[in-house]
Amino acid sequence: MLSEQILIFFQIIFIDLVLAGDNAIIIGMVASQFPPEQRKKIIFWGIGAAVVLRILFTLITAYLLQISGLRLIGGILLLYICYKLYVDVVKQQSKEDNIKIDNSSFLKAITTVILADITMSLDNVLGVAGAARDHYYLLVFGLALSIILMATAATLISGWIKKYKWIAWVGLLAVLIVAIELIYTDIKVLLL
Repeated sequence: MLSEQILIFFQIIFIDLVLAGDNAIIIGMVASQFPPEQRKKIIFWGIGAAVVLRILFTLITAYLLQISGLRLIGGILLLYICYKLYVDVVKQQSKEDNIKIDNSSFLKAITTVILADITMSLDNVLGVAGAARDHYYLLVFGLALSIILMATAATLISGWIKKYKWIAWVGLLAVLIVAIELIYTDIKVLLL
């Protein structure tokens, strides 16, 4: 039992390392197009929105993953996330290239950041909630870790992932294992 919790703990850490840094990278990229006083506001609102979205998605996802049939959908979504991570790791295509920055107005910048937050927060929460399973304290740990990583260490993490590809590969493998477990668990329940 304890060894399962330790494995889940490390799965959550690697999922967060790979997925949590993306939010802050996008926020920083968008904010860099503005003067310092607006930059601080964009970073504040971007990280604030990501925190709120992560908490909401965690509450909803933890509940929904208890319903038979929805774990299968969550697993399939995580397989798609694995594919996106694979493209980022192997083909070295950054998500930064896919985000269109419109620096014509402050409101448009905030909108861009929040749209990116929605997608990336859902990715992170699905991965962490799937890994945590019924261990709610590990789910809370994963949520807190993703927020801390996003708010403080995104630049460092993105540098590590670029320098040490194995970190991204381990994160990818952790997400893939969670996806397969979710799909297998639901198929087993549905077939019985």
